[in-house]
Amino acid sequence: MSLSHTAAEYMLSDALLPHPSGSRAKGLRLELPSDRLLKFITVGLPLLLVSLAFAREFSSGSQISCFSPTNFTGQQSAYVDTACWDSLLHHGFDSEGHAITKSLWALKVFPYSLLVVAVLMYLPYLLWRYAAASGLHSDLLFIIDELDKSYNRSVRLVQHMRKVQQASAEPERFWEEYQRARQERYFEFPLLERYFACKQHTHSLAFIYILRNLLLLLFLAATCLYLVFLHLNISFQDEFSCSIKTGLLQAEPHIPELIPCKLAFFSTFQIISLSVGSIYLLLIPVVIYNALQLCQWDKGLLSVYEMLPAFDLLSRKMLTCPLNDLNVILLFLRANISQLSSFGRLNAVGALRGSAGDKQDIDTVVDFMTLLAGLEATKGNPPRACSPAALGNGTALETKPGVEEMGKASRDSLGSA
Repeated sequence: MSLSHTAAEYMLSDALLPHPSGSRAKGLRLELPSDRLLKFITVGLPLLLVSLAFAREFSSGSQISCFSPTNFTGQQSAYVDTACWDSLLHHGFDSEGHAITKSLWALKVFPYSLLVVAVLMYLPYLLWRYAAASGLHSDLLFIIDELDKSYNRSVRLVQHMRKVQQASAEPERFWEEYQRARQERYFEFPLLERYFACKQHTHSLAFIYILRNLLLLLFLAATCLYLVFLHLNISFQDEFSCSIKTGLLQAEPHIPELIPCKLAFFSTFQIISLSVGSIYLLLIPVVIYNALQLCQWDKGLLSVYEMLPAFDLLSRKMLTCPLNDLNVILLFLRANISQLSSFGRLNAVGALRGSAGDKQDIDTVVDFMTLLAGLEATKGNPPRACSPAALGNGTALETKPGVEEMGKASRDSLGSA
């Protein structure tokens, strides 16, 4: 065997992707990076602030300070603080002099309402995890495995072509068989393409993903409205008049009608509420952007895999409305690009194809490998070793044929490969 043939064999052997050493199932990401960031902020922020609020409450002791009369003992003053904190009713008078009461209980339950907010923010992620993640996991495993296998099939096909060409006594006959196999689309592996086409007609993943973002958007907006309501009603109510003349103390003449009190934690409430409200407002455009990602196709990933014979969605214009499961799968394929071993190699082949002189027609990885292995896709030309000039001299390769019927059976050893 000549040195050029040996070099071609080594090149084709190295081009094959190795089998993954471990299971891909553990490394798959079933959340987009932006969704993970949203979950971390929307759920973690209120929990963090609630923990800080409780820590301050435990460290500072009483959350209220009332100005009891000077003749009250220490126990009586403590009772006033406790009673006013339990009631949190502001007794005042309107412009006409009528007595009015205003409840300040929203301040007391504010830390617990943030816990409710954190639980609500986690509900959309629970919906995605239990309603869509398992199906998406299966789809990603199959598609990633099939994409890498399609690349390996293309390389093995070129290896078989080399063996057939070397064993052929009539080079012209070999190229005739090669052209006929291309025209009848024997080089294509339609399982992956048909699977993608099938996913364009299902909408369960897309529906759940949009519902997840709509729920998150609804909870964000509801939280912001709740915080606005609190600020409009009790934003400046850090001092209030408390009445303890109830029950057994109602008939006591030495107890004043109203006792002025001040909320010691009011500044903490303002800081926490403003922080949560402003950050949630900034997250609303991010949620809207995540939902709008389904309004367009990720053609960057599709264009790279157009180099595979089994992948012809763009050139055949098979893409329909992007609001379907296939578009969701493509978004998560982009997030799991590190699991696609074939992506980097096909991306490099696409870059070489784009930089080739005279716009040489290299349509598939089969074309590229045949060129590198020293085979030419032009009838009647003898095989020769590939030189660096071959990529720049305009050697014409056959382009992808049009859409023909794909039900034909393989009639020769080259086509069946």
